[in-house]
Amino acid sequence: MSGVFVTVSLALATLPVGLALGFLIALAKQSSEPNLRIAGNVYTTIFRGLPELLTLFLIYFGVALPLFTYLFPDGGDQFTSFVAGMVALAFVFSSYASEVFLSAFRAIPRGQYEGGYAVGLSHGRTMRLIVLPQLIRIALPGLTNLWLILLKDTSLVSAIGLADILRETSIAARVSKSPFLFFGFACLIYLVLAVISSVGIGGIERWTNRREATR
Repeated sequence: MSGVFVTVSLALATLPVGLALGFLIALAKQSSEPNLRIAGNVYTTIFRGLPELLTLFLIYFGVALPLFTYLFPDGGDQFTSFVAGMVALAFVFSSYASEVFLSAFRAIPRGQYEGGYAVGLSHGRTMRLIVLPQLIRIALPGLTNLWLILLKDTSLVSAIGLADILRETSIAARVSKSPFLFFGFACLIYLVLAVISSVGIGGIERWTNRREATR
């Protein structure tokens, strides 16, 4: 259960960071400024092209471990692994989420923006009141898949010592010499988390559809 708590905490901590980064990268990729478009494309090319485990190792050994060893010389290994895992997974998640957001932006007709400006709304209010509700509804199916992938990718942090589901399972399997039993139970845990996520996301989809119908 401690491993389940760490896995869910890591996924939930990564999600808002990844969504925010992905949204900003999507804005950059559709910007009229060429440098922003280039930067956004380079970002997504790098983090979609590298294996997730390699990205995790680069951030853990190259940044997080030296930094937190200097700041906390007396310990903090789990905290270091958690932060490194969150940052690495957020980079990977945001690179894919940016493509989902970009596709959603392109699916919204330009007339929606022009209609907001025509009734006197500022650009910010047009985005908040007209564009974002539609953007969320359009992007939600793609983001749902990315969330489920993120939930499974949290298992990679066991490679840098974070006590998640997979690492705790590995310890139990090694000590008890019953690997099939414990790894099979870990499979059930991940499936239960996926089912719970699907039910929750289904509720969000129904809510956004009701909001859209009301609007």
